[in-house]
Amino acid sequence: MGSAAASPPPPGSPLSQDELKRVAAHRAVEFVEPGMTLGLGTGSTAAHALDRLGDLLRAGALPGVAGVPTSLKTELHAARAGIPLLPLDAASGARIRLSIDGADEVDPDLNLVKGRGGSLLREKMIEGAGERFVVIVDESKLVPRLGCTGAVPVEVIPFGAPHTLGLIRKVFEGLPGFHARLRTVKTEADDVPFVTDNGNYIVEMFFEDGIRGDLRDISDRLLRITGVIEHGMFLGMATTVIVANKDGTVSVLHKKK
Repeated sequence: MGSAAASPPPPGSPLSQDELKRVAAHRAVEFVEPGMTLGLGTGSTAAHALDRLGDLLRAGALPGVAGVPTSLKTELHAARAGIPLLPLDAASGARIRLSIDGADEVDPDLNLVKGRGGSLLREKMIEGAGERFVVIVDESKLVPRLGCTGAVPVEVIPFGAPHTLGLIRKVFEGLPGFHARLRTVKTEADDVPFVTDNGNYIVEMFFEDGIRGDLRDISDRLLRITGVIEHGMFLGMATTVIVANKDGTVSVLHKKK
């Protein structure tokens, strides 16, 4: 089913966060052209883009468009919306022309934190393989530094995960206010590790006042840890960020050349 039309708020009323997400998502879909292969993001903001794409496909406005999903959840949503799907290896010949996804944080250089929903590895693989990456956010996601508003996720293999967690903590040893933990979910019996679509675990890193220092150096130090698969800092990947402001206006930010 397509996205239902939202009733406009009364004049002068601020838009809800979900309405802001929809505004940004619909603006991002304007970048899509017939015949494109797309990277399809994961999360509540990206879901609005999927619904809009489905509406346009059913209307015949975007013939030949297909998408590569970044998660099992997105795969199901896109199929329901009527978006033709391709696996990443099949899309490599056609090239992913454009990826559309949300973000948990965006810094002034358009670096991102993504993956708090647990899909960071597939997101980074697919969005990194494309020619353009359009990020859709509301203005609450703009931050002075990455790590200011919540967890920075790191995907790790299950084997020896507590050991890997200890090595991640050593990267930030002595940093005031830093802590890290394995992400868990509650079951009837106990808390158990959250498992990604790839069968891995997530370590959540928390910073008292965001990540200070050279982000690329920190990225390299994390990725050199045996047992770490990938982290949720998307550095230099976004080409365009579409920001929905509280008053309903949209700002479009472009990567510095």
